[in-house]
Amino acid sequence: MVKKKDKHIYRCNACGAQAPKWMGQCPECGTWDSLTEEKLVAGTPGKAGAGKTAIAAKPVPIDSVDVTESQRLRTEITEFDRVLGGGIVDGSLILIGGDPGIGKSTLMLQVLATLSKAGKRCLYVSGEESVRQISMRGKRLESANPSLYVVSETDLDSILAMAEKETYDAMVIDSIQTVFHPEITSTPGSVTQIREASMQFMRLAKTTGLPIFLVGHVTKGGAIAGPRIMEHMVDTVLYFEGDKSHIFRILRAVKNRFGSTNEIGVFEMREQGLTQVPNPSAVFLSERSSVAPGSVVTASMEGTRPILVEIQGLVSSTGLGTPRRTVLGLDSNRVALIVAVMEKRLGMNLAGLDIFMNVTGGVRISEPAADLAIAAALASSFLDRPVHKETTLIGEVGLTGEIRAVSHAQARIKEAAKMGFTRCLVPTATMKQLSKIKGMTIESISFLKDAMEVLFEG
Repeated sequence: MVKKKDKHIYRCNACGAQAPKWMGQCPECGTWDSLTEEKLVAGTPGKAGAGKTAIAAKPVPIDSVDVTESQRLRTEITEFDRVLGGGIVDGSLILIGGDPGIGKSTLMLQVLATLSKAGKRCLYVSGEESVRQISMRGKRLESANPSLYVVSETDLDSILAMAEKETYDAMVIDSIQTVFHPEITSTPGSVTQIREASMQFMRLAKTTGLPIFLVGHVTKGGAIAGPRIMEHMVDTVLYFEGDKSHIFRILRAVKNRFGSTNEIGVFEMREQGLTQVPNPSAVFLSERSSVAPGSVVTASMEGTRPILVEIQGLVSSTGLGTPRRTVLGLDSNRVALIVAVMEKRLGMNLAGLDIFMNVTGGVRISEPAADLAIAAALASSFLDRPVHKETTLIGEVGLTGEIRAVSHAQARIKEAAKMGFTRCLVPTATMKQLSKIKGMTIESISFLKDAMEVLFEG
């Protein structure tokens, strides 16, 4: 009997594409020197599930499945539970990514600490720190608890054996890029290793009901490092955002099979760890100047919660041949569109001036409801006339200069009234959806020109 020879392929570490031979450049994504050799055992279709006995699944009628919703595992971190959709679902596989030093490991250790204080057995697996280092960080964060177990391990088989030998209520893998399968020849962090580890953890979560958190590194472009299929396999993908120069961190869900992807959680980084911010509006507006040209407040909807943020604009003369356009926290294409509308409909000559836009606190706004506030901030700086400090603006700006309706206007205005604002400009089409709010004067506007006349009295 002739023994079959092992086959070799070459796989791109950046995009996961396969090639029959080594090439200097990946034919799919164009990345240089990214192809690594893999060995495929003859007669084996793939590595996923290697060493595990296949069990045939039996189809059942969909109406016979028990859909009684299990109780979610809640932590004491309300902002974290909000992003997940109300708590941790049994058997869920959750991937959390973010820039180095942003606080991913700190957040995960605090989450397990709150669960362990409630009597849950939790396992924290680290491939980047020793047990002593984890313990030191846990004491600094006041997260030490007998029900919280820590281990420093990178071998996939050993980690799976730990989880199957003992009963745990939650587990964290920090990070997925350090885990390796001993039967795979590629290095830890490669496409093959990450794909295999993710598949094995998914199998463990679905068969045992153990919720597992995978901490992932990110690339220079901000995407989670590794194959894209990893994000397809997990149930939830969370991104921990924020600038390390700011104390605020924002946890955002970009995929969630058990909840909304519009919710965010706001945290503040302190010496004792991450502290949740229950009222982000008060924090983001705490340092706002009472009289400052170019400063405007708007209400942004993040999921079901309105948040008041300050938008700052600066228009100044340029000393360069090409004016600069610097935008932080906003869509630069959206800002360019609004500038063009202001030039055409308001007659403001902004083409030859430098324009700088910023959202304070490190927040990022992507919804069009902030268009009117962007235009007002630019006009305020251009005219050097401030907008009244107790005025907030809500509305989308169209290309013809009209102000279009926005969603959840009532909730936005209520949040503004709660924060002490007494005047709000809204689109005329939104007025019929609103009811009176005590202490708040609501004014309707139909065009951008009308808004400028109201704000700056002609």
